[in-house]
Amino acid sequence: MQKILYGFVFFFIITSLSSQSFSSSLSNYEAYKAFKGKPLSDKFSNIESVKIIYDLKRQKMYYFNSTLIPLHYDFVTNYLGYDKGIEVFNNENYSNTIKDRDYLLGNLNHIKGTEKWFFELAASDYMPISQIEQFYKLISESAFIGKRLNFYLNNPEKMEWYQQNKFRIPCVKSDYIFNELKYQGVVAGSTIGILKQYQLKDLESIKPNPNEIIIIDGTPDILPNVRGIIVNELQTPLSHLVLLGKNRKIRIMAYTTVFKDPNIKRLLSKKVELKIETDTFSIKETTKKIITKSISKKKSLIVDNSITNLIDLAKIPKNGVNYIGSKAQNMAYLIAISKEIPFKTPEDAHAIPFYYYTKHIQQKSIAPLITELLAYQSKDSTIWIHHQLKKIRDAIKKEPVDSHLIAILNETFKNAPFKNFRFRSSTNAEDLDDFNGAGLYDSKTGILGDSIKIFEKAIKQVWASVWNEASYNERALFGIDQQSIAMGVLVHRSFPDELANGVIITKNIFRKNFPGITVNIQKGENSVVKPQKGEICEQFIAYHFNLGKDDKDFDVDYTSNSNLNNNEPLLSLKEMSRLFTVSQRIEAKMYRYWKKNRFHPVDIEFKIVGENRELYIKQVRPFND
Repeated sequence: MQKILYGFVFFFIITSLSSQSFSSSLSNYEAYKAFKGKPLSDKFSNIESVKIIYDLKRQKMYYFNSTLIPLHYDFVTNYLGYDKGIEVFNNENYSNTIKDRDYLLGNLNHIKGTEKWFFELAASDYMPISQIEQFYKLISESAFIGKRLNFYLNNPEKMEWYQQNKFRIPCVKSDYIFNELKYQGVVAGSTIGILKQYQLKDLESIKPNPNEIIIIDGTPDILPNVRGIIVNELQTPLSHLVLLGKNRKIRIMAYTTVFKDPNIKRLLSKKVELKIETDTFSIKETTKKIITKSISKKKSLIVDNSITNLIDLAKIPKNGVNYIGSKAQNMAYLIAISKEIPFKTPEDAHAIPFYYYTKHIQQKSIAPLITELLAYQSKDSTIWIHHQLKKIRDAIKKEPVDSHLIAILNETFKNAPFKNFRFRSSTNAEDLDDFNGAGLYDSKTGILGDSIKIFEKAIKQVWASVWNEASYNERALFGIDQQSIAMGVLVHRSFPDELANGVIITKNIFRKNFPGITVNIQKGENSVVKPQKGEICEQFIAYHFNLGKDDKDFDVDYTSNSNLNNNEPLLSLKEMSRLFTVSQRIEAKMYRYWKKNRFHPVDIEFKIVGENRELYIKQVRPFND
C-alpha cells in the first residue's frame, strides 16, 4: 500500500511538472504567456518566444516553457526519451530530408505590443518546403493565432524559395519585425545621472555636464561626455556612435517614442537611475550617488619624425605605428595576408609619414594657435574651444604643403592604372586596443592631374581633422597628451564603383558563446558606420556549425535586409561563406602580427567592387567590446 502511495505521489509530481512545462495547444494569449521566454539570440529586442516541437512518430505537438527548458534538445531528452546524443540529433533533425527526422523544431514568436505573430526555424535548419508548410498548418490549428500566423524567412535559401514563389503559406522578411522596433539597447548596463533633454542643434553651442543622462532628437556627430544617452532613432549596431559608446562605456539606448513617454517627461531635471538591457529598460528617480568618471592618467604617444620617405606598404614596415600610424601599419599586414588568402586590398597603398604633418603644423600661422588651445584654462568653454579648433583647421588648410612631398606622390602614382586616390587618416591615436577612434578623423579623395580635387587639398583636409571637435574631445577624455598626436596619411586607389560596403566583427555579438561573425552591409557607397536617417542596412550572423569547407555547410541568420535594396539580399551565399572564411583567417593572422592572444575579435571593413564582385578588405583593427 505504501509503495502504491509513493508511486502515486511520484506520478502526480511528474504530471504536475509536465503540465507546467508543456502543452499540446495554446488556447489564448494567457496560455502563451505561461510558456514564453527570450529567444536564444538577441538579434531583435522586441520579441517574446515559445519553443515548439512536433513529434513525427507520435504525431504530437509540444509547446514548452522556454525559460525552464532553453533548448529543443533538452526537451526531447528529458521529456520524450530521446537517447541518440546531440550530434545525431543536430544532423538528423536539421537536415533537408524527411526520412531522417524525428521532430520538427521551431519557435513561435510574438512582436511585443502588436498583433504580429510568426514562426521561425533555426537558420541552420534545412527543413524541406513540404514540412515547413505542414508545420505551419499544425501550429495554426493548435494555437489561438490561426491564420494570423506568418513564416519568417531568416536565411538565403528560404529567401530564394520565396522569390521563386514556392511557398503556399504567408511569409515575412525582417522588415515585418524591424518596422515594429521602438526600443534598442545599444550599450547595456546601468548608470546614474541628472536627466536632461537637448536638441541636436543645441549641442553645437552647449556642452552637457558630465553628470547628465541626456535625451537627444537624433544621432549626434560628436559623442558628448555624459553618463548616458537616449536617442530617438534606431542605430546600426556597428556604427561609429555604437563603437565609440562601447569604447567609452557610455550607456546608450534608442527609444523612438522617448519624447511621448510621460514617465520620462516627469523625470526631467531629476537624478535618475537608468538600466539598459537587451530587450527592455527601466528609469526611475534615485538618491544614489553619481559616480564621477576620472580621466585616465595622461598618456603620451610615440612620434618618430625621422622617416621622411613615402612608405610603400607592399612591404611591412618595422615599428611603422611610430611613424605612419596604426591604420597604415595594419594595411601593410593586410597586404601580406592577401598573398595567402583570396581577397584584395586597395591597390597602390602607400603611407605619408608623421614627419610632414609635424613640419606643417610647426609653421608660425599654426603652432601658436595649438599652443594657445592647449594652454587655455577654461576647458568648459565650448564656444571658445569650437572657434579655436576651427582656426587651427583653417590655418592648416591655408598653408602650402611641402612641395617635395607632392612631387614624390605625383612621381609614385604617374603610371598607376587609377587616377582617383583616397587619403585616409592614420594617426598614433586610433585603431588601438583601448582607443579605436572610430569616425573621429576624415578621409578625402584626390585626383591625379585634377585642378580642383588636388592631392595637396586632400592631404591638408586629413591633417586638419586631427583638430576636429570629436577627435580633440575624445583624446581628452582618454587622457591622451594632445601635444603628442601625429597624423600619417594612408593613400591608395579610391572606389567610385563599389557595389556594396560593410563591416565585419569576428564574433556573434547577439548570442554569447555561440560561433559566428556579425556582418553589416549596405548597397553602393551608402555608409554603414554613419547611415543617413531612415536607412536600414543588411545585417546577418554567419557561421559554420562544423567548420564546413563548402558553401552548403554554411548558415546565415538575417536580422535585417537593406531597405535600399528592396529588402533583398545584397550578397550570394558563396560571398557570405567567403566573408566568413576570410575574416576568421585575418583574425588569426593579425593576432600573430600584433603578438596578442587569438579569440579576441577584430573589426574589418570591406567592399564589393566591380562587375566581378571582387572582395576588398580596406581596414582591420581590434574590436573593443
